[in-house]
Amino acid sequence: MYVSFPLLLFFLDEGGYYNNSTKIIYRIHLSFICVLQIILRLCCRRCAMLIQSPDRKSKLLIVYASYGEGHIQAAKALRDAYLEFGNHQVVMYDLMAESHPWLNEMTKRFYQKSYTHLPFLYGWMYGITKPMKHDSLLGSWLHSFGRQKVKQLLLQEKPNAVIYTFPFYALQSLKKLSSIPSYAVITDFDLHRRWVHPSIDRYYVATKDLRHELQQLGIRSNAIKVSGLPLKKDFQSIKRSPELYERYRLQSNRATVLIMAGAQGVMPNIIQMCEQLLLHPDIQIALVCGHNIPLKQLVEERFHSHPSSHRLITFGYMNRIHELMTLADGLVTKPGGLTLAEAIASELPTFIYRPVPGQEKQNALYLQSKGAAFIAKDIDALVEELLQLVNDPLQLLNSRMRIRSLQAKGSSHSAAETIIMDIVTKSNVPNKVSVF
Repeated sequence: MYVSFPLLLFFLDEGGYYNNSTKIIYRIHLSFICVLQIILRLCCRRCAMLIQSPDRKSKLLIVYASYGEGHIQAAKALRDAYLEFGNHQVVMYDLMAESHPWLNEMTKRFYQKSYTHLPFLYGWMYGITKPMKHDSLLGSWLHSFGRQKVKQLLLQEKPNAVIYTFPFYALQSLKKLSSIPSYAVITDFDLHRRWVHPSIDRYYVATKDLRHELQQLGIRSNAIKVSGLPLKKDFQSIKRSPELYERYRLQSNRATVLIMAGAQGVMPNIIQMCEQLLLHPDIQIALVCGHNIPLKQLVEERFHSHPSSHRLITFGYMNRIHELMTLADGLVTKPGGLTLAEAIASELPTFIYRPVPGQEKQNALYLQSKGAAFIAKDIDALVEELLQLVNDPLQLLNSRMRIRSLQAKGSSHSAAETIIMDIVTKSNVPNKVSVF
């Protein structure tokens, strides 16, 4: 409306008030406005068609693996964000468990046993396979698992897009049969070459350093997005409050150390760790045992008659771990990618005790190089560093600032929302209505 009135006066000019050069400029201006209006009308028509078509449903296939809790939690976070985005359907698929259940159980047990009893074996295997290319003998074999199941799945579900939170790329070997867009969400701070495949359309990574590593391997920069790792929807920043301390039976006048035992294998020497920390009256411990009920019972029995047992609070599986992270001044944990991402989101200094060789040790080394984590080889060193940090407000503040620098910038949305919005934008995936 703002440009139509002067243009109308121009074309009604019969007195020759406007000279020829002015008319040429106005005609060019008018042509530009007309083209712009056509584009806007087409866009509005497309948006109206998407919004007004309740029967038009898109479907997302999320391929994950149950080797560790992080891949599953990332898949669930993406599922929830996608469902929030509009009228959509999501298929969650544990490819190895569905296609080779017996082999899946065997490999899971081997993973857990080697992780807890033969960590150097696991680290050695991780190291020798890390530079593996997709078209190598081993790479081709690993990516062939579940190929027949994927064929059936594509025919049955007809997804609009596929997201991987674990690099089982059986679908990619079928790329000639299907042009479905495929996306990889790398769930660690270290890059294993198994994640890299030429038919992946876009990679979502936690850090700029991972983006640089992928670029060094020949991946185009516009095929990589630094999104952060996808965390569940309710993982959000909250403030400390008396009600929150009361809910978890913690005291606001003491420094809180949060210890997370880990989903795959128990972090060693937890009893000794708690004993040493309880020697310091200004420290209280929140110990999260997860699904490991025997560990929770063992700790409670061991410290039942301890004079400082009131400063050791044990928990099972936690749905709202972000609330405990808010109350904590320091975190002791195994360095899984998603757990570290939660600590980064909470700006929580992290202490890692004897990380297992493999992706977790590489995660730990990366965060240590950024000043966001401390790696300890023995309990004494761990407790000393932890106490030094939580008892020094300035050092604690500086540590939180370094951690903040690792948070993905440029969006007010969560990583899961950022990834889903990016996929919907770049894929032929209709959305009913944006709720972000």
